[in-house]
Amino acid sequence: MAVSELPEAGIPLETESQAPAPAPAPRRGLRYNSPLVQVSLIGLICFCCPGMFNALSGLGGGGQFDHTTADNANTALYACFAVFGVLGGAAHNLLGPRITLLLGSLTYPLYAASFLYYNHRKSQVFPVTAGALLGAGAGLLWAAQGAIMTSYPPPNRRGSYISLFWCLFNLGGVLGGLLPFSFNYTRTDASSVNDATYIAFMAFMLVGAGLTFLVLPPAKIVRDDGTRATRVTYSSVSTEGWEILKLFTNWKMLLILPAAWASNFFYTYQFNNVNGVLFTLRTKGLNNVFYWGAQMLGSAGIGYFLDFGFSSRRKRGLVGVAAVAVLGTAIWAGGLANQLRYLDGKFPNPIDFKDSHRYAGPFLLYFCYGLLDAMFQSLIYWIIGALANDSQILSRYVGFYKGVQSAGAAVAWQVDTHKTSLLSQLIVNWGLTTISYPLLAVLVFFAVKDEDYSVSSVEDGKEKQMKMAAPSSLH
Repeated sequence: MAVSELPEAGIPLETESQAPAPAPAPRRGLRYNSPLVQVSLIGLICFCCPGMFNALSGLGGGGQFDHTTADNANTALYACFAVFGVLGGAAHNLLGPRITLLLGSLTYPLYAASFLYYNHRKSQVFPVTAGALLGAGAGLLWAAQGAIMTSYPPPNRRGSYISLFWCLFNLGGVLGGLLPFSFNYTRTDASSVNDATYIAFMAFMLVGAGLTFLVLPPAKIVRDDGTRATRVTYSSVSTEGWEILKLFTNWKMLLILPAAWASNFFYTYQFNNVNGVLFTLRTKGLNNVFYWGAQMLGSAGIGYFLDFGFSSRRKRGLVGVAAVAVLGTAIWAGGLANQLRYLDGKFPNPIDFKDSHRYAGPFLLYFCYGLLDAMFQSLIYWIIGALANDSQILSRYVGFYKGVQSAGAAVAWQVDTHKTSLLSQLIVNWGLTTISYPLLAVLVFFAVKDEDYSVSSVEDGKEKQMKMAAPSSLH
């Protein structure tokens, strides 16, 4: 019988012409080659790299008083991310997850180092260049992450696995928020965070790059029921190029497009013009602890509901969209009430966390922004994961999502650079998320099925049986 050799796994994979080998009795418990362990490992990598990056960005201006350098660096970052986000799925299908994750993760410490450099030499060249490189690297990392997170879990537990990843990932933002808070606690009048803050970020990011060596090839991932997590074949450049082009005419991706554009567009407003304007330096770091902590709560709540809320998967998706829409509308309405207090974008007396009377309201709003972000993005990931089980297809879908998301973010950072009215920024953010909800509901209604595909790969409505012999042990 013909077999094809997997370059990364180094083991043969049965071709579709072969009958599936009978699966042995499932091996339960904590296995290194289980989806649970591998998704957790991806969560730890993102804890160290994107999680710390989020904490750095959440300070407003990358920890600098003048936001211009960070705005320009982030514009370069997200412009490159928009391109490499779409191409990242192809890179994952050609190189495999381990190499793709390694190449992506190495660009994160370089970005943190550029702001350490900027603390001493006020030149934008290094931060903007590092931002562009990080955009390319982030596109690779998130495409691989998305393929793993959406294809490895059993379909009936996908929401729980997404929330597990989101909690681990945002724990990085929580710890990352504590770093500037503790290192700059007594520097209430400083204009930028100190060198130790950037060095600590770099150290965590380098650890994350090292963890990528522990990621297993997809061929070795086996679920508890003895099925392979995903069909593993390695693609060609021509195939990937054609499949990427087809994404732009795929009706499912077109329905996701507004939500993808909105999902990082609001970061610029929230980080720079809420946290970055209203609060003292040390309070910004403390706020980030709770912002990313709120993300952990939001993802856990929506993930649990999307797995266990109703017996019908389609109904869970529709009610999930409705719940996020109601919560989002209430939070952005609170944001509008807050924004009317400083329409000129100036807040001459920044709020410190010790001033509880002034601090409570703006803090609660910023906390709720984090809650909504996690629920919104976890919902989108769940919907994408429900569209297919094949990691190649999902890596392209996630790459498209991240690419559009990053294009929106690139525009948002330049909007802020041009000093656009903060009220206008808020209204655009609110409008983009509001437009997304009915389109996501339509996608769930027509594309999410109630059947259980726990042993199938769903590709454009066709099922291919995936059950193979699970290895009795991992060598």
